[in-house]
Amino acid sequence: MKPLKQFSIPFTGLKIGKHQFDFEIDNSFFDAFEYSLVKKGNLKAEVELDKQETMLILHFRISGTIVLDCDKCLAEFGAPINIQERQIVKFAEDELESDDLEIIVLSKKESEIDISELIYEFITVSVPYIKICEENGTGVKCDQEMIARLESLAVGSKQEEEEQNDDPRWAALKKLK
Repeated sequence: MKPLKQFSIPFTGLKIGKHQFDFEIDNSFFDAFEYSLVKKGNLKAEVELDKQETMLILHFRISGTIVLDCDKCLAEFGAPINIQERQIVKFAEDELESDDLEIIVLSKKESEIDISELIYEFITVSVPYIKICEENGTGVKCDQEMIARLESLAVGSKQEEEEQNDDPRWAALKKLK
């Protein structure tokens, strides 16, 4: 995973206090993750690392645009993303699992932390469940030609109902009532 190597922060040489890191997220970032909901995007991630003696506190600010497929008209559209999250990293002698999702436990032997998966999860969780062009707030309208085509092919369309009304077999069945 060469494109994700830049998302590794070596914290052993840092002094106690706050440190700022900036990352550019583009299509190669999303290509590194298989079966990603997001395939394209242009984002900037600002990470503030607050190093303390027994833990690290990471504050993430991710903003930019991701490209999604509309669930209604199937067209691609840019959806703005603005994320602010916090992650706590604690150090332990032996690797313990934490029940709290906001706390990551690292061994004291670790010298760097890879934040690529954290950034990926924050972006993926921010993707709306239903993705529609008109509802993303950018003023983009759905492709009306595609919607008209989908409505004409839909089961139970007006054309099929008219054809069913013209069928003499249905008229004979209605007489049996």
